Amino acid sequence: MSRFDQLFARRNTSLLLAGALLGACATRLPPAPVTAATPVAKTAPRPAAPPASAASAAASAPPVAVALPVRPSPPIVVAPLPAPAMPPAVAAHFPEPALTLPTPAFEPGRSTFTSNDELQAIIQGFTHSASIGENATDIAVWSLGNSQRGEPIEALAFTRPPAIAGAARRPGVVIVAGQHGDEPAGTEALIVVAQELASGKLATVLDRVDVVLLPRANPDGAAAFTRGAADGTDVNRDHLLLQTPEARAIAKLLVDFAPVVVLDLHEYPVTSAFTAKFGGVQRFDALLQYATVPNVAPFVTKAAEEWFRLPLVATLRSAGLSVDWYSTVSADPADRSLAMGGVGAQIGRNAGGLRNAVSLLVETRGGGLGRVGLKRRVQTQIVAVESVLASAARHAEDLVKLHQFVDRETASLACQGEVVIDAAPTPSEYATSMIDPQTGEIRRLTVAWQSALQLRTLKSRPRPCGYWLAQSEGEAVRRLRLLG
Repeated sequence: MSRFDQLFARRNTSLLLAGALLGACATRLPPAPVTAATPVAKTAPRPAAPPASAASAAASAPPVAVALPVRPSPPIVVAPLPAPAMPPAVAAHFPEPALTLPTPAFEPGRSTFTSNDELQAIIQGFTHSASIGENATDIAVWSLGNSQRGEPIEALAFTRPPAIAGAARRPGVVIVAGQHGDEPAGTEALIVVAQELASGKLATVLDRVDVVLLPRANPDGAAAFTRGAADGTDVNRDHLLLQTPEARAIAKLLVDFAPVVVLDLHEYPVTSAFTAKFGGVQRFDALLQYATVPNVAPFVTKAAEEWFRLPLVATLRSAGLSVDWYSTVSADPADRSLAMGGVGAQIGRNAGGLRNAVSLLVETRGGGLGRVGLKRRVQTQIVAVESVLASAARHAEDLVKLHQFVDRETASLACQGEVVIDAAPTPSEYATSMIDPQTGEIRRLTVAWQSALQLRTLKSRPRPCGYWLAQSEGEAVRRLRLLG
């Protein structure tokens, strides 16, 4: 019995019916084949991979331009980033690893991160160094559009020829970094992972799955070292309305490639608000969460937990890295609770889950730290990515079965039951730990906890059979197609 069959055998019928997916009538578009791209100048974006059908071609059509108020552009960061003070007792918990990281950010004397121009040169370099031979790895650049300032948003696709001529494409994994411009570790990590995929170090992964890396989804934010895009929009809160070209680029990638696994890399802020409320310093190298949004299929959630998060926790700990569930602290001084990541469909992690993919979030301890501990932060991201890729390869066949099953189950629920429109986390308590900033001691504490693992329904409605749109609503049609 396969792992999927074991998972299916333990199904809870009532839970499955209650977890019906949003947009029940949606039919998944066929994936686009990966093709090699010819390098072109920055001012002339190269074409994306050709769609497999007219349906996917329509899905890939560029949305009608939406006029957004553009705020004054922040200055470009060229000076060394200031290093915040870190008590020695705290720093002792995060020693620098003894490894060499081949990215521009780690060149001798470097005080900033890999620039957009450097990243583009690296991406272009892969198209000239692809291996050849019967079992060679095909490397292609996918152009997903341009940022608000005209910077290219490009992904690297790594594939192997099918084991049998004419066979279906392998299941896909998409890894996204750099949605927030001031969270650099994920981008640096994906440069290293791309080198590993190209060199054959991860050949056993590519024997089982195809991999697409989007190293920097928000190049404008990275250039200015700001969280948001050029107009200030938080790209990771725009995966429902798709108002920004950056969010549309990610959506286009997910429609064209139709992955069974999506991994989103971020860095969580080490804040004084946490210390003021709890008397300690945040201590975890990595915080994890999967899609926690109403209407995600329960089997998808179960696979995310059993096939991915639990092995990832074990892998990180075996590498000497600390890990916990993702949580945030409120800026309200009176609020002494921790809250897991949001439950809205506009968040990238949740949007991936609503596409019936296993969708995961990895946040390293880095927000507000500048370059402090950067090598350890990048190491943590690399370990996490390699673990997720290994899990995807291990469960490749089961992930395809799961994806197909949930797609069919979703479509069969049209016109039936209720769909959740709005939900909230469940208040509870949670035992966590932190670092005493004076002694370095690990202190245990129990906190009020807003759990996204159990959601409370705030608003629901009868599940629709479909939607009628006026002929003039072309923009809405394009966005719905980009949402899959």
